Amino acid sequence: MAGILKIDNLTKIYTLGSIFSRTKITAVDKVSFELNKSEILTLAGESGCGKTTTSKIILGFEEPTSGRMYYRDKEISSIPKSEKKQTLKEIQAVFQNPFSTFNPLRKVDSYFYETLYNFKIASNHENATEIIKEKLTAVGISFSEFSEKYPSEFSGGQLQRISIARALLTNPSVIIADEPVSMVDASLRMSIVNLFKDLKQEFGVSIIYITHDLATAYYVSDRIGIMLRGNLVELGPAEDVLKKPKHPYTQLLRESVPEADPKKKWKKRISLADTEYEEYSRTGCKFAGRCPYVMEKCKKEVPPYFFVDNTTVKCFLYENQGGEDDGLSV
Repeated sequence: MAGILKIDNLTKIYTLGSIFSRTKITAVDKVSFELNKSEILTLAGESGCGKTTTSKIILGFEEPTSGRMYYRDKEISSIPKSEKKQTLKEIQAVFQNPFSTFNPLRKVDSYFYETLYNFKIASNHENATEIIKEKLTAVGISFSEFSEKYPSEFSGGQLQRISIARALLTNPSVIIADEPVSMVDASLRMSIVNLFKDLKQEFGVSIIYITHDLATAYYVSDRIGIMLRGNLVELGPAEDVLKKPKHPYTQLLRESVPEADPKKKWKKRISLADTEYEEYSRTGCKFAGRCPYVMEKCKKEVPPYFFVDNTTVKCFLYENQGGEDDGLSV
């Protein structure tokens, strides 16, 4: 499959502190991957791993320090201004908190009509209303329960579905969904996740799903990329990454998810982020300080990617088991 969106060595470095005492943090470190047509690709990891910063760069909310992004084989930074609006139209976002997406003093439907007029998708109110009804139907919301209402008149689950409907107004090819179920009641999470699967199948939309929830990631994803301190450390089919994890960090994450089985009690205490700053600034592998398989070279050298059993993994444990990889091939 040809990638609709390609990320190549994306890097974002933040400088913190005063002019006299500055510290550099590499939030995204040479991350590369491709998003295929009609695919759900998850970026997962603990807080501070760089997944949200990656999504902000793709959406244009942050400028990368270095690296390139390609949409439909065109480098995004070199797309002429005359074509930028079309690119914005085709890459849409759904955010974590639906209540922060909409102004509490403004009726929600006004955002929908404004979007359709701004992108010249609808020429009049009647035409716009028909398009809105179609997109609301796709997310299970009727026009009558949506029209002329303020954000406070909806539940969190309803408003998140409405946010997704708004993203669909422009008929996007790509949706970036940043923690879209983390602020929704547990009983409603699967309905939102199922909605993403339906959108992929019915509309052919490609989705980058950002989450720390490995359970929903496993359920919804075609492929999963695991991030650690700005590094993409493992990338492959969801079944392989979460059932047969290769990187020691992915294994630790997997062990941190308790199984719903009374015979398998969760006795092991998992420490995920005790040395956050140290890991950001570490030379060599970011996980070397916590890895049970650490070798001396891990502390000094940054491991390359190796392709092993359908999975790309950034770990020296596999240097004799698979050929080196560019991080994009899975």
